Amino acid sequence: MSGRRQGATPTPRVLAGCAARAAGTVWRSAPLHVLGYAAVTLVGAAVPVAVAWLTKAVLDGLAQHRTSALLGLAVTIAVVTTAAAAAAQAAQYLRAEVDRRAAVHAKDELFAAVTRFTGLAPFESPAFLDRMRLAQQSAANPGRLVDTATSAVRSAVTVAGFLGSLVVISPVFTVLVLVSAVPALLVELRLSRQRVAMLWRIGPAERRELFYAQLMSTADAAKEIRLFDLGAFLRLRMLTELRAANAERRRMDRREFLVQTSLSGASVGVAGAGLVWAILAAGRGQLSVGDVSMFVAAVAGVQSALNVMVSAGVMAHEQLLTFHHHVTIVTSGPGLPAPRHPRPLPRLRRGVELRDVWFRYSDDLPWVLRGVDLFIPHGRTVALVGHNGGGKSTLVKLLCRFYDPTRGSILWDGVDIRDVAPEALRARVGAVFQDFVAYELTAAENIAVGDLAAARDRARVERAARDAGVHDTLAALPRGYRTLLSREFAADQEGEETDGVLLSGGQWQRVALARAFLRSDRDLMILDEPSSGLDPEAEYEVHGRLSTLRAGRTSVVVSHRLGAVRDADRIVVLAGGVVAEQGTHAALLAEGGTYARLFTRQADGYRAEPRPAEASR
Repeated sequence: MSGRRQGATPTPRVLAGCAARAAGTVWRSAPLHVLGYAAVTLVGAAVPVAVAWLTKAVLDGLAQHRTSALLGLAVTIAVVTTAAAAAAQAAQYLRAEVDRRAAVHAKDELFAAVTRFTGLAPFESPAFLDRMRLAQQSAANPGRLVDTATSAVRSAVTVAGFLGSLVVISPVFTVLVLVSAVPALLVELRLSRQRVAMLWRIGPAERRELFYAQLMSTADAAKEIRLFDLGAFLRLRMLTELRAANAERRRMDRREFLVQTSLSGASVGVAGAGLVWAILAAGRGQLSVGDVSMFVAAVAGVQSALNVMVSAGVMAHEQLLTFHHHVTIVTSGPGLPAPRHPRPLPRLRRGVELRDVWFRYSDDLPWVLRGVDLFIPHGRTVALVGHNGGGKSTLVKLLCRFYDPTRGSILWDGVDIRDVAPEALRARVGAVFQDFVAYELTAAENIAVGDLAAARDRARVERAARDAGVHDTLAALPRGYRTLLSREFAADQEGEETDGVLLSGGQWQRVALARAFLRSDRDLMILDEPSSGLDPEAEYEVHGRLSTLRAGRTSVVVSHRLGAVRDADRIVVLAGGVVAEQGTHAALLAEGGTYARLFTRQADGYRAEPRPAEASR
């Protein structure tokens, strides 16, 4: 998917494909309800025509003093109107049920496609995020396309019935009414394209407005916002984005108001001219009272139904343009190239090799990695250190194949990982990321996400928690491992709603470590700042546990705390996207290069005597 802000307008053929896909989604979701909805809609479409003819018959009977048939006509009108009311209620229920079922199907389809994206690139693209927002709006109610289509069919049936009646009275006026609807259709279609383009333009502003609103209403930012008194600043930012989006919407609404007012005036003019003609014709004896009634009802019915048809067509066009974003995501490929014939991934026996790896996130951004050559031996620990921005986290993303190298290759015992199914590679990797996720789930579930096969194995979950040093903390929670680790939602425990519990940063870090221990049997272990949220004593304990976990296993450790990686078999210093130094802790200290300087500065920070001002305090 393109990262450009503007996308090409879909062609009629593409929109036809979107319409077919939407119809298929709705039909598969609720076929019987769709049939029932169509049936009651047709009944509702025929009723106005039938009532108009019955009214004409009543008026003619009254004018000609034929009272014998009036009772039957009155009963028939009562039956028809009752049936219309029942059909309207049935249509409302069936439409709501179709909408609900179709929304479930479409949302499942959308997020199934999103989870198939094998890389991270889409989620770091503003254009994709804007498209995703519109796709979610469309997936929330794909049944609207059926509503508009059914509304158009209903109006078409009503128009056909009234046109037949109008032709009997005045063929010329029938043609005039039809011709007057053509400009309205063309103008409304143009307005619908403009409205969809406007929604695409204001997408970034609406996302930023939502971001500021969420920032001001979540616990994560509450402390800083209050301490730094950022409320007014963020509120102003939110309102600025909201006003910018509203200004675009207001301009569009004004344009539509002026156009539609003009079209309504033209319709009223045509109807008024027809009414004058009908009254004069009745005065000359050319039309009966029933004919005049029928003419008025037919003109009003045709114009009203034509307006509904035009509106339905325009709405369908607008919805298809929005649904196109849904279809684009659903029909997109996995993102990263998938091998046509995936190679099996062997058990790691020799090691992982990066061979002349270059990488940048897009063609207009600078290189992050520049020709990196690196070998990670089997059963050994390699530590990645260096300044921020040196490429450490990017290298980890490449090892997990969240991205592919721009140039060069990554070999797993000689097999290029691009020739392996991504899920097969990731099943052999365990990891703790610096930006780990604190899921709004129970304590047990927060650990089990590391390997869902352990979700029902409480012994494995508790063993991983013990290995990470967090078992006692979780067991002491109000409901133990079943306690919800969130204050956002109320946990439903045995029919009773209870508040969740918030963990400290260090406790969350241990929960994330437990996920890694749950995958301790994997071929490659990646630990990205595994102790960043721990106090010194906990850090010492965790590193002891991690040393046990890494023993005899292939692992990559990323850390800014150089004391935590001094026992690594090989330490690699990344600087400016290249391997600046590599070797053991002792060898690098002896070289007196970048690693030695960084290690010495960190060590001095612990050994140095406090300055006089600090000592006096």
